[in-house]
Amino acid sequence: MAEISVKILSETQARAELARLSVLMAAAEAAYYQADAPKIDDAAYDALKARNLEIEARYPALIRADSPSSRVGAAPVSGFGKISHEVPMLSLGNAFSDEDVVEFDVRVRKFLSLERAVSYTAEPKIDGLSLSIRYENGALKYAATRGDGAVGEDVSANALHVSGIPHHIDNAPEVLEVRGEVYMEHVAFNALNARQAAAGEKVFSNPRNAAAGSLRQLDASITARRPLAFFAYAWGAISNPLAETQMQAIERLRDMGFATNPLTALCETPEALLQQYRRIERQRATLGYDIDGVVYKVNDLALQARLGMRSTTPRWAIAHKFPAETAWTRLEAIDIQVGRTGALSPVARLHPVTVGGVVVSNATLHNEDYIKGLDSKGSPIREGRDIRAGDWVEIYRAGDVIPKIRDVDLSKRTNPEAYTFPKSCHICGSDAIREPGEAVYRCTGEFSCEAQRLEKLKHFVSRQAFDIDGLGAKQVQTFVEEGWITQPADIFTLRTRHGAALATREGWGEISANKLFTAIESRQTILLNRLIFALGIRHVGENSAMLLARTYQSWQGFKDAMIAAQPHEGAAWDELNAIDGVGGVMAASVVDFFHTEITREIVEALVAELKIEDILPADTGNSPVAGKTLVFTGSLSKVSRAEAKAQAEGLGAKVSGAVSAKTDILVAGEKAGSKLKKAVALGVKVLTEDEWLALIAETR
Repeated sequence: MAEISVKILSETQARAELARLSVLMAAAEAAYYQADAPKIDDAAYDALKARNLEIEARYPALIRADSPSSRVGAAPVSGFGKISHEVPMLSLGNAFSDEDVVEFDVRVRKFLSLERAVSYTAEPKIDGLSLSIRYENGALKYAATRGDGAVGEDVSANALHVSGIPHHIDNAPEVLEVRGEVYMEHVAFNALNARQAAAGEKVFSNPRNAAAGSLRQLDASITARRPLAFFAYAWGAISNPLAETQMQAIERLRDMGFATNPLTALCETPEALLQQYRRIERQRATLGYDIDGVVYKVNDLALQARLGMRSTTPRWAIAHKFPAETAWTRLEAIDIQVGRTGALSPVARLHPVTVGGVVVSNATLHNEDYIKGLDSKGSPIREGRDIRAGDWVEIYRAGDVIPKIRDVDLSKRTNPEAYTFPKSCHICGSDAIREPGEAVYRCTGEFSCEAQRLEKLKHFVSRQAFDIDGLGAKQVQTFVEEGWITQPADIFTLRTRHGAALATREGWGEISANKLFTAIESRQTILLNRLIFALGIRHVGENSAMLLARTYQSWQGFKDAMIAAQPHEGAAWDELNAIDGVGGVMAASVVDFFHTEITREIVEALVAELKIEDILPADTGNSPVAGKTLVFTGSLSKVSRAEAKAQAEGLGAKVSGAVSAKTDILVAGEKAGSKLKKAVALGVKVLTEDEWLALIAETR
């Protein structure tokens, strides 16, 4: 049976699905980016990310604090110098069907308000390690891995030994960051593994792991002995444009001496893209290197610039992934995991089985209804077959780090007892409540629940939150088990309370302990948006935290507004709900967070240890709308609503979804209705679409 379509997920089912996806993807990112030992292939991970994004697009109010859509890759590992990417290295959105590709084209043209066809390039998606190489005046300045998208590892010395990367280029812009993929061909991979085995050293599980491990060697002489290759396909910072189109730019990179993929083609329609996809797929087994899909990019670079970026993906590109695989195995047990928000998530423990070249031993079971064979509306899935320990089950890897169960073979069932979902938390004994309309049971123990407390603290020190060097999930778990940390504020008094003990602890010592305490103290000054994210409020992800921070600008302003918004009514409540991107569910979650006694006490203790930096309006030069609140209504004919919103935000404006006395400008398109009437009644400045475009044209 196929997985439940996002289009029919209920809000409660979507919430449970997002919780599951977040946990699974975090584990995959650490294995893939930091350990160079992925448990799944790129196609599986990207498919999972696509499902997460699709759910978030349908239910933006459910976006989680630890949402995978707010991050790219994983933080760089220690041992290498760090390089900040002038232009972020983003990941790609994904397509898994012909319909997804057609929909991508529709989204592009809708965003641009274009009736005509848009041309695209199509190229193989190389299964390797992303690399950015900066040239200044033609000389190779440095090379960096993608890392977390913002900061990568300095592998400059190693990049000099990769085939396809010139050390000097002629006729290039003064500054040029060439981006592409480092990979290893099959023949070279097999020869390397043969040498490794003969020397009694580690053999690699696949060419991607071998390429990543070889490029990330602290000793460049080891990299020099590894047969690495490089395909260029993009660029980052650049002082002058390479060309007017993607295809022309790739051709220019090739003329500069970079290896580019010969299967890159120009396609004028979605149908042509699909033809090229199938052409490449047929050649996949004979290419001599691994690919996991085909990447489509808008060819016109001016249109790429108009389309711009989402938080972690470009709007002008998408990766069409190759199909997933299945396998049968025995479900040995059903375990329950307790998450940061108290959600009880069932996990199937499987007899290990290889699916698509990856050994898997766990599968998600979503929630109580899913185990029973029911969807969110009570209708049968898997034709109503429930799932029990001991069952023979079909595993479906459609992008899951922990795959799904597609079906059950009832002919092999031996367990007469249906699974009974627990009504209490096995960690702390607190009641587990399934609220009306929700699919998930939640432990009511909050910080008294050891599992929740641990996960909340791990989130607090995560990369997008306080990001304390040397204090990761492993160290937090150790300190929690010791009783040294029970709430976030305890982190900042750790030196005073346990400094001497840590300095004498096995594996630490005085130098490493002082290094940790210095790192902790350096994070006592924190930006408002990072603090809001770190609090772990349900439904508040990294992007949502920034929305709130930009709106209220200071901690005091934010806290006062949330306190004033209780009960859920009044001016403060209306203002919160009017923020574009904040829905009723998120608003209620944030307000209720500040009116729960235990969380309020924890936050007050934490804030007493911190210096919280305000979020000031961006420096937008001569922008006529910087700091102003705008509302768009009606149908726009020359730009799409999405593009108009992006333009306004890029110029430092706040875009709201509702008109109020605080609205500065209403941009009214055709058939503007109640918002226009309210704006006129309140004396808000009203602009037509043409007047809006003329206003912002002054800044270009």
